[in-house]
Amino acid sequence: IPVSWMKSYPVWAGAQDALIQWWYGHNAVAFFLTTPFLGLMYYFVPKAINRPVYSYRLSIIHFWSLVFIYIWAGPHHLLYTALPEWAQTLGMAFSLILWAPSWGGMINGLLTMRGAWDRVRDEPMLKFFALSITFYGMSTFEGPLLAIKSVNALAHYTDWIVGHVHSGTIGWNLMMISGILYFIVPKLWKTKLFSQGLANFHFWTTTIGLVLYILSMWSAGITQGLMWREINPATGSLMYPNFIETVTKIVPMYWVRATGGTLILIGFCVMLYNLYKTIKAAPKDESVDVFKAPALAQAAPGERGHRKLEGLPAVFTILTVIAILVGTAIEILPSMLSASWIEKDERVTPLTSLEVAGRDIYIREGCYVCHSQMIRSMGHEVVRYGKMSEAAESVYDHPFQWGSRRIGPDLARIGGKYNNIWHYRHMMNPREVVQGSIMPIYPWLFKKKADLGVLSRKLSVLKAVGVPYTDKQIKGALVDAEKQALAIAKNLKSSGVKESIKDKQIIALIAYLQRLGTDIQQEEEEE
Repeated sequence: IPVSWMKSYPVWAGAQDALIQWWYGHNAVAFFLTTPFLGLMYYFVPKAINRPVYSYRLSIIHFWSLVFIYIWAGPHHLLYTALPEWAQTLGMAFSLILWAPSWGGMINGLLTMRGAWDRVRDEPMLKFFALSITFYGMSTFEGPLLAIKSVNALAHYTDWIVGHVHSGTIGWNLMMISGILYFIVPKLWKTKLFSQGLANFHFWTTTIGLVLYILSMWSAGITQGLMWREINPATGSLMYPNFIETVTKIVPMYWVRATGGTLILIGFCVMLYNLYKTIKAAPKDESVDVFKAPALAQAAPGERGHRKLEGLPAVFTILTVIAILVGTAIEILPSMLSASWIEKDERVTPLTSLEVAGRDIYIREGCYVCHSQMIRSMGHEVVRYGKMSEAAESVYDHPFQWGSRRIGPDLARIGGKYNNIWHYRHMMNPREVVQGSIMPIYPWLFKKKADLGVLSRKLSVLKAVGVPYTDKQIKGALVDAEKQALAIAKNLKSSGVKESIKDKQIIALIAYLQRLGTDIQQEEEEE
C-alpha cells in the first residue's frame, strides 16, 4: 500500500511475508532464469549443430516437472527459522525431487550435442553451449543439496550461497546468452564473426574467472559456517565469540572473488567489441530477407497426446497455469491463515514513529543485505545471539527482515547490547569500534535530516495493513518522534556530540537498532 510515490508497505508481515517473498523469489529463478533459458537451449543448440533434440519425450517430462515442482521449493530458504516445520520440510522435499527433472534436462542438452563434440574445439559458440549446459547441471545439483537441512544448517547465511547463485547466473545464463549471440549475430548481419580468437579469449577468461569466483565463495562459506558453529567442548562456549574473527578470515577469498569477477567483466567487454566489429564488417548493400510467419495451424487430425496439446496454445497455457497454481495455493494459503499457527505475544508492540523512520532508513541503506534478524534453532546461534526468534516477534514487520546473508552479525537481539554512542561511532566509522570491519561508512546519515513530517501517513498505512496503532499515536507521530529523538541526542551530548544532531537520520536509525529484540528480551532478563 503506497505512502507516497517512492514509498510503500507490503500487506503481509513477518512469517507471512517471508513465505510470500520466497515463493516469488524462488520462482523468479524458475520462470526468469531457468525455463526461458531451457527454451533457448532446446532451440539454439540443435540449430547451431544442425541436429535434432536428443529426446523429445524427455523434454516434455522436463518441462512439466519443472513447472509443477519448482513452485513448491521456496521454503527451503527459510530452514531452521520461525516458519512452521511442515512448511520447511515441504520445501526441502520438493527441492530434492527437482534433482531428477533438472538433470534430465542437462543430459538431454549434452546428448543433443553428440556427434558434434569434434567441432567444440574449433567453434567458440559450442564451447559456450557445452559449458552452459554443464553449469546448469552443476547448479541444479547444488541447489537441492543446499536444501537438505543438515547442509543448509552449515551453508545458509554464508557466502556458499553467493557462489551457488553465480554458478547459475553466470555459468548457465551468461554462457548460454554468449553462445547464442555468437551464433545469431553473424547470421542476422550475413557475415562471419569478426574474430574467433577473441571469442575463445572471452570463453577462457569467463571460465577461469567463474571458477575462481565459485571456489573462493565455497571456501569462504564453508569457513564461515564452521567457525560460527565451533563450540569449545570443555567450556560449552564459542570458539570464535567475536564475529569479526569470521570476517577477517575470509577477506583473502574476497580478493580472489574480485579477480574472478574482473576476468568475467573483461571477457564480457571483449564479446561486445567482437560483436560490434562483426556488425560493422557486414555488407552494406545486402538486401533484407522478409519472411512471412505462417498462420497458426490447428493440430493435425492424426496427432495425439502432447503433440496435439502443443497445437492448442490456449489449453496448453491454462494447464500450465493450473500446474503453477496448485503449488502456489499450498504455499501461500497457509501464510494467509497464519493467525491459526502464529500466537500473538502481548509483549510485542509496534515500533514508535521514530523507530519506523529508522527501520525505513535501515531498509533503504540495504542493511538487511549483510545482517539478518532471525536467530535459528541451533545451539551455537542461541549461545552467540540469544533466544531463538519466534514468529510472533515479527508480526508487525512490513516487510520482514529475516535476511539471507551474514557478512555482519545477526541483529535480532541487538537492542540495548551497545549504548547510543557506540552505534553513532560505528555508523560514522566502523573500524573505529570494530577493528578489521569491512562495513562501509555512512557519513550522509549525520548530515541529512530525517523526514519526520510523513510519519503520520506512514503509521496510517501501517494501521491499514494490520499494525495496531491508535488514532492518538497516528496524530501525534511527529511530536512523539521529536521527543524520542531529543532524548537520544541528549544522551549523545554527554559523549561530546552536539545536540543539533537530533533531527538527523542517524538518530532515527539508532532508535530502531536499540529497539530490536527488547520487547521479549527485557522481560526474560527480569525472570
